[in-house]
Amino acid sequence: MRRGWWPPRLPWPHTLRARLTAGLVVLLAVSCAAVGVAAAVELNGFLTGRLDQQLREAGVRFPASLEHGGTLPSDLPQSRKDSTGAVGDEDGDGDTRRQTVGTFGARLVGDTVTNAALVGSHTGSDARNVALGAADRRTLADVPADGRGHTIDLSALDDYRVMAVRGRDGDVLIIGLPTEPVEAAVHRLELVAAVVFGAALAVAGVAGALWVRWSLRPLSRVAATAARVSRLPLSSGEVELWPRAPEADPRSEVGRVAGAFNLMLGHVQEALTKRHASEARLRSFAADASHELRTPVASVRGHAELALLHPGPVPRKVVRALERIEAEAARMGEMVDDLLLLARLDAGRPLERRPVDLTRLVLDAVTDAQAAGPGHRWTLELSEEPVTVPGDAHRLQQVPANLLANARLHTPPGTTITVSLGIREGTAVLKVHDDGPGVAADVQPRVFERFTHGERRHAEGTGAGAGTGAGLGLSIVAAVAEAHGGSVTLESRPGATTFTVRLRDAHG
Repeated sequence: MRRGWWPPRLPWPHTLRARLTAGLVVLLAVSCAAVGVAAAVELNGFLTGRLDQQLREAGVRFPASLEHGGTLPSDLPQSRKDSTGAVGDEDGDGDTRRQTVGTFGARLVGDTVTNAALVGSHTGSDARNVALGAADRRTLADVPADGRGHTIDLSALDDYRVMAVRGRDGDVLIIGLPTEPVEAAVHRLELVAAVVFGAALAVAGVAGALWVRWSLRPLSRVAATAARVSRLPLSSGEVELWPRAPEADPRSEVGRVAGAFNLMLGHVQEALTKRHASEARLRSFAADASHELRTPVASVRGHAELALLHPGPVPRKVVRALERIEAEAARMGEMVDDLLLLARLDAGRPLERRPVDLTRLVLDAVTDAQAAGPGHRWTLELSEEPVTVPGDAHRLQQVPANLLANARLHTPPGTTITVSLGIREGTAVLKVHDDGPGVAADVQPRVFERFTHGERRHAEGTGAGAGTGAGLGLSIVAAVAEAHGGSVTLESRPGATTFTVRLRDAHG
């Protein structure tokens, strides 16, 4: 046997219903097998005991009559003998009176078999000599002369139940009966038991499956309810957990499971409602705050510009301060606009659905990026036909603009940035690829989250960050893409970073 070999695992049902049914059938099969084996063993023992009783009642008259070799004295007429020389007369050797057909008799002197005969089935219940081989003679010699039944196998006669006793002159007399009737009865019982138990198992299997199915109906309904709940969009928005598991007897295990499941759904519904209310308040606050901040930011910027236009002499430090105020006010204004856009997208406000020439938006974005980043190498790959998608042109314009600004800000000068746009199976695919240091591995899982900042490693020559200065650029890209039924993904490693935007329902 190969070392480490283990028998293959038998297939086992996966569902609870199938396991219960299979377990029921297996237990019933084991019980039926135990009953069948016990009945066969008991019947075999009972019939063997009857054979022993018949042997005791028959006595050893027949083997004792074989002492003279199974032949008549020479002075008897030839008509008293048959062709084999066996005895057929009650007054001579080989006395077969009241002997059952098939009775075997043998006489042993010491360990030597001197005579062996079998009661035949001919008229007159005659006896015939039996030719025994050396193995049969050793088998007969090994039978203990204790007056008890023993089962032996003779090559000339098959299985026999024999009993040996000692004769008056010191010889051993053996009488036996065939076990074939016992074996036939036992085999017949085994056949009947197999048919009856097989039919019982089939009926029990079908009935058990129906019973288990009926008993587990409440649990199946709970599982169906759980499956419906799992298909609900629970990640965002207002969610109504309307499915409930049917009520069942609370005293049963299935009833307790159904009750606990419904209680859990109630808690989840309450938590989701509170979360939705909190998100709604947060979006409302962000939108209101962004809207209110636009006025003071614009006022600060306007006053700074007005101060810079003063005709009189202004100290250089004051001019520098006013320029910084104007720049930061402009940056804050852009951030406020981004926050207001995200708040509106989160609120699910409807967008315009007009045909937008995405090719034109990409061309404009690349032109602006080239002017802002002359130190980078820009490559453009466009399909022959313009790519058009339904959507809001103003919002979609921010997708290529933010992706290119992100690539420009977070890669060192000399980096090649490739922009490609095409249609695949009715989906517009926009890719922005650069051969810069790549996005840090710890930043990649949250690169599209808001206010995610990556280190500006291009200043150090070691890598790339993610997002614009406020950490909102890529989150706006993701929000705009999702609002248009699309998606954005990132694949990045040192020397190859690719942002891929997919927008459906594109036309060339």
